[in-house]
Amino acid sequence: MNKAVSMFALGSLVTTVALAQKSAVQSIEEYRAMLQDGNPAELFEAKGEDLWKQKRGPKNTSLEKCDLGKGPGVVKGVFVELPRHFADTRKVQDLESRLLTCMETLQGFNAAEIAKTPFGKGEQINLTALATWISAESKGMKFSLSQSHTQEKVFFEVGKRLFFQRGGPHDFSCASCHGQDNTRIRLQDLPNLTKNPGDGIGFAAWPAYRVSNGQMWGMQQRLNDCYRQQRFPYPGFASDATVALGVYLGVNSAGSASVAPALKR
Repeated sequence: MNKAVSMFALGSLVTTVALAQKSAVQSIEEYRAMLQDGNPAELFEAKGEDLWKQKRGPKNTSLEKCDLGKGPGVVKGVFVELPRHFADTRKVQDLESRLLTCMETLQGFNAAEIAKTPFGKGEQINLTALATWISAESKGMKFSLSQSHTQEKVFFEVGKRLFFQRGGPHDFSCASCHGQDNTRIRLQDLPNLTKNPGDGIGFAAWPAYRVSNGQMWGMQQRLNDCYRQQRFPYPGFASDATVALGVYLGVNSAGSASVAPALKR
């Protein structure tokens, strides 16, 4: 009898904990849904559009002739096809590294100096705003990254290896958190990024506004911060490593609809 009572009590406790956890997760999702109506990313979008049209830099020129993959000045639909290979630079570039190229070639900025600038400072703030607006111009569109060029294929394979590469004091890899289904850290769901995680999840949700620190983050900052959490050194802004990871994640997200710029905790 006592054993039966104990088993019943244990079952009730497990059910109560499960319901409490589910309720907490639902509450967070409801909180995010409420904030979406006033996502601060909209302010960055507006700033990014202004920066695109504004004459700036040593050459006093706008970015309206910047080619992001669909021809000079075209922004709609480019976000969901990046990273990709560009013939003029002979490199695979993501949105932020491509914008850096345009800022240097068209406006005369020093790309190397901007790349060295810490996130959230100087021209890095403007670059993030530009990426936010351009990503918004493709909201709802589905990711379709090219794998036709040899370098695009190489970057996918390099990105895959980097995703599973373990190291650092905790022997972590990207896959430690994002390599399997149904995982969570505290109340934060961790999507499986080795396959298509679905609409607006993972790669399809950045740039995003981080509520926890009141900052707008682009994909470059997101990936660099993942390395920080693994206790690795930063790969650096627009590095081949971060772009390769972007190719791997982007190809895996084929068919997913973008919700960027999104809202994150």
